[in-house]
Amino acid sequence: MNSAPRGSRLHIAVFGRRNAGKSSLLNALAGQQVSIVSPVAGTTTDPVEKAMELLPIGPVLLIDTAGLDDVGELGALRVEKTLRIKDRTDIAVVVAPADAWGEAEEAITADFQAAKVPVVAVLSQCDRVQPAAGMVEALRARKLPVVLTSATTGAGLDLLRVALVSSVPDGWLDPPAIVSDLLPPGGLCVLVVPIDKEAPKGRLILPQVQTIRDLLDGDQTVVVVKERELATTLKRLGRPPDLVVTDSQAFLKVCADVPEGVPVTSFSILFARFKGDLDAFTAGAQAIDHLKPGDRVLIAESCTHHPIGEDIGRVKIPRWLTQYLGFEVRISTYSGHDFPPDLADFRLAIHCGSCTTNRREVLARILRCRAAGVPITNYGVAIAKVQGLLERVLRPFPGALETLRVAERRTSNAEPRTGAMA
Repeated sequence: MNSAPRGSRLHIAVFGRRNAGKSSLLNALAGQQVSIVSPVAGTTTDPVEKAMELLPIGPVLLIDTAGLDDVGELGALRVEKTLRIKDRTDIAVVVAPADAWGEAEEAITADFQAAKVPVVAVLSQCDRVQPAAGMVEALRARKLPVVLTSATTGAGLDLLRVALVSSVPDGWLDPPAIVSDLLPPGGLCVLVVPIDKEAPKGRLILPQVQTIRDLLDGDQTVVVVKERELATTLKRLGRPPDLVVTDSQAFLKVCADVPEGVPVTSFSILFARFKGDLDAFTAGAQAIDHLKPGDRVLIAESCTHHPIGEDIGRVKIPRWLTQYLGFEVRISTYSGHDFPPDLADFRLAIHCGSCTTNRREVLARILRCRAAGVPITNYGVAIAKVQGLLERVLRPFPGALETLRVAERRTSNAEPRTGAMA
């Protein structure tokens, strides 16, 4: 289970003030010293992550954070990094000494409850102190699971594990399919996997591997080819496949080689549905038509790979946008868990396929863009849009296809663009 992708793990993050017992609690849950424990306030400076298996949930990622009350210039930066963890938290564990639950704990608990993220309240150090009269009852009256623990004696740890299991979000233990639900029983799917400079040596990238596994779990047949062998492979199959899935960068060649009656989509679009909100990304792509010269566009990548000469986010998508629009826009690229705190200056956000992050973080970014009035789409949807293939690659998804048609009707009376590819 240690090799399960981090984006597929349930993210359990521990929050609280300095010296609340967060690191001791995480170490006790993990059964090993993951975080440094010290009586010195502010020992944890950066988020500390530990991948492990927590039965019966399965693979999880435990995240220790710096204190919410850290002070000074560096302390403010630590608190900022701690608060950024909220966007990818599936279950929040809010920790306070048993006799010191206060405003800081109330504030972050309220934030999570407003975002509909499950919260478990942990009153720690119960071997030394006891909660104030009525505190436990008051928290439970707000439907918060409350656990009294001692990392020193181990008291309450089993109850904490029970509370975590009970707080698992709906659907986590029975996750949706990536692609297998789009095929009939015993269906045939062809995956087009380009092998170029960006392909990792000796292996496939994560979304390709996960898609293959999902099809095998669905008792379906998988054929994997490179784009140059696709046309020949389709002729040799004897019957049309039920679906063709390609890397979005090969849309033009693949859609030209695949007969019109055979459904086609991409890994990025599959993951737009699996990890995010395909309808939101479809509607957001229509904002490309309303960009103006010099508008600022955010490109967000969830991984932190070393970019190559033809990097998709830094080179190819900006080039395709320029070709489609007939002018240049200003591109700002953010990688990993970095995301701009202020979106007011952006006119569009384009997110990657999100294979290395969890769905919670992607949905949080969609909500932040929506709150700022910034349309958001993703790589696959945006590429299909500028290459004139969006309707075709959305045919396997009737809901997203209807979203596209509604969005197009809304803009049908707008002035047409005069760009190079308009």
